Amino acid sequence: MNAIERNVFLICADPAVTRECIREIVSTGGHYQLPLAASTELARINFRAHSPTVIFLDESAVSGVPPYENLASTVALLTEWAPVVVAAAPGKQSELAFLITSGAVDFVSRTGEFLPIVAGLLERRVRLAERAEGLIRFPGDELEGDFGEILRHEVNNPLTGILGNAELLLARRDRLPPAAIARLQTIAELAVRLRDTVRRLSNAWESRHDHAARSA
Repeated sequence: MNAIERNVFLICADPAVTRECIREIVSTGGHYQLPLAASTELARINFRAHSPTVIFLDESAVSGVPPYENLASTVALLTEWAPVVVAAAPGKQSELAFLITSGAVDFVSRTGEFLPIVAGLLERRVRLAERAEGLIRFPGDELEGDFGEILRHEVNNPLTGILGNAELLLARRDRLPPAAIARLQTIAELAVRLRDTVRRLSNAWESRHDHAARSA
């Protein structure tokens, strides 16, 4: 990830929503690159040229064509690249429960004035990514308190992509040979173990940091 570019990649097939989303992002005062795509297929083609710091996915861009046949499969594929802020009908939140609780995805109900919330979440994700980049390059006391949250997001995002894709394949196990099913189950189990380890490490770090802060 290139933190200087601050690429907020917008995937939306609704021109009115795209325009309003850009307006809300610009109004936050940050300086962002805002590459656009009207479909997930086009977005993934352009990700290598415009590596996303965070992705906004509007439900209008979900094609219904494999491998993007539903919202959950589409979002799981996108988390391979970056955290995703999803705007969709309220009833779709339950479909993304695993991805949301993993920390890789933020969900916004696509009702009322939802785009200011989207813009705020996108800005938060960019700032978190920049703090992670700063921590990796220039460790310092001013970033110590954020390390637990950074660890969860920066490690959990690719783990969620791995686990999500393994589970999507396992959902079609009737088309797979037994050896492939066993390997996918191993991948999923190891990803869950790593995710749990990251959670324990980040919680332990935050607990130690809080104790040190109270003792100071």
